[in-house]
Amino acid sequence: MLLNWTVMILYNYFSAMFVGPGYVPLGWTPEKSQDCMYLQYCKVCQSYKAPRSHHCRKCNRCVMKMDHHCPWINNCCGYQNHASFTLFLLLAPLGCIHASFIFIMTMYTQLYNRISFGWSSVKIDMSAAKRDPRPIIPFGLSAFAASLFALGLALGTTIAVGMLFIIQMKVILTNKTSIESWIEEKAKDRIQYYQTGETFIFPYDMGSKWKNFKQVFTWSGIPEGDGLDWPVRDGCHQYSLTIEQLKQKADKRVRSVRYRAVEDYSGICCPVTKGVKTFFTTPCTEEPRIALSKGDLILATRGLKHWMYGEKILDSAADGGIRERGWFPRKCVEKCQYDSETDQPVDGEKKNR
Repeated sequence: MLLNWTVMILYNYFSAMFVGPGYVPLGWTPEKSQDCMYLQYCKVCQSYKAPRSHHCRKCNRCVMKMDHHCPWINNCCGYQNHASFTLFLLLAPLGCIHASFIFIMTMYTQLYNRISFGWSSVKIDMSAAKRDPRPIIPFGLSAFAASLFALGLALGTTIAVGMLFIIQMKVILTNKTSIESWIEEKAKDRIQYYQTGETFIFPYDMGSKWKNFKQVFTWSGIPEGDGLDWPVRDGCHQYSLTIEQLKQKADKRVRSVRYRAVEDYSGICCPVTKGVKTFFTTPCTEEPRIALSKGDLILATRGLKHWMYGEKILDSAADGGIRERGWFPRKCVEKCQYDSETDQPVDGEKKNR
């Protein structure tokens, strides 16, 4: 049984790793040219982003139905390998639970056979068993320590990977990905912030958990569809999600604040020269850092107490400029008093918008 767990875990693990998520073909465009207005354009892949696809900086490709980039499989979790990845998250805790049961029973029986009771004390002799039958495999102090260590690993894996499995099943039963759940939350925040009165309905939720489940898990092992076109629920547009993404992107541009670098920053994750608080509060994320030189302009879109995230403007062209995204220390920049594009104070502009 333990060997069966191992085979199934490794099979799904390597399937998720080598099959991959599936990528949007380079240069892809929708069949109808007028649909391009509903889609984002990827400058790296030189193609439009298909619905539910996102560009991965690590894979350097647009991934179909991207959920996240997993460093443990060195690949993205997406359209083609979502089922294999989720099965791996299920089987790994089950196998570890079985292994934990073996470790616990082994240590219990071996310790029980080595306990000797006296009038005033209880002693454990790890050198040999006091009762018959004697163990086939010698169980000494080193074997006990190794079993205890392995038990800790098994229980830790069960908890950690089991929580990831629960998270994945929650998004699968609503036919979402982790990124799409985040987009839905931002849609609610945008509607509440501007009081537009509109209602955002996630278009890919089929209304039934079983139908959503079958979108990922099939008997053939091949997910439904081609990863580019997706069935939508009644009353929703084929590009409802991408239209919402364009609205959020435009809103981010409007709500961004322009800063100017007043200190140089090399782009390292934990800068020692920028203060103790900056060093110890570096963002725990895989998102990159951007190097700054004194005088650089940055459009900040979000931030923490000692760090900010934004886009460095490398070209002074208004909307067609090349931008580099990443985190940078807050103490290295100062807010620009005037926006060069509108010649209006930034604070006043933000209030009007």
